[in-house]
Amino acid sequence: MSYIFQIFWIFVMLAMLVPIIQRRMLETSRLRFMKRLEGKRKSRFIALIHRQETMRLLGFPIMRYIDIEDSEELIRAINLTDDDVPIDLILHTPGGLVLATERIACAIKRHKAKVTIFIPHYAMSGGTLIALAADEIVMDKSAVLGSVDPQVGQYPAASILKVIEQKGKDDIDDETYIMADIASKAMKQIKDCVKEILVEKMDEEKAEEIAEMLTRGEWTHDYPITVPEAQDMGLPIVTDMPEEIYQYMNLFPQTEHRRPSVQYIPVPYKSPDKNKKNP
Repeated sequence: MSYIFQIFWIFVMLAMLVPIIQRRMLETSRLRFMKRLEGKRKSRFIALIHRQETMRLLGFPIMRYIDIEDSEELIRAINLTDDDVPIDLILHTPGGLVLATERIACAIKRHKAKVTIFIPHYAMSGGTLIALAADEIVMDKSAVLGSVDPQVGQYPAASILKVIEQKGKDDIDDETYIMADIASKAMKQIKDCVKEILVEKMDEEKAEEIAEMLTRGEWTHDYPITVPEAQDMGLPIVTDMPEEIYQYMNLFPQTEHRRPSVQYIPVPYKSPDKNKKNP
């Protein structure tokens, strides 16, 4: 009987260890692949990837969005990169907190070397805001961006303002009026943010036009903006996606365990010239 119990406990230990070992192997594969890409492109490589993951026992989806922790990690990765070292960011996200995405976009905008953002599938809402800050956006031909119009509670800010416009101020309750005030401020703030991000890449009139189109509620918040539509707007988009990006995405399967969303090699990166001076 004791022999059976020993076998049982050995089986339990193995069942606990195997998932840990698998995760470690997958993590090692990601970092190795990342390092190989960096060597090929002579850049800092950062991944901001969100998946809908399923819990092992209960089986319901856990949605991942850009949060403050993501912004802190991504900004730290940028800060650890010299100004003359290019950055490549692979982006796969449904969006997230406005504060987090704005901070990431501003950090990308401040980086002096070229920043390239790769979008193999989609970068919606806040993901689009981040993409706008890049010098170049590389998208799969089927990939999409999204509107960056702000949401107030569960409603689009533009729709709340439309209620005011149609009904008039005298025909709405105080709560709706307060929401309309917040919606008006939110739309102005996000429009100004988008314009500020774009104005260094194009003339002010064009930046104003794109900012207005993306924030005024032209489409529903989940409307997919295709590559031709985005190019027609004047965004710097190309479609020559490196095959390595797809290979890297294969290392992010739909798993049953929570994993970090932002990944990079956590050491300072120096420019080649500085490395020559300080061997």
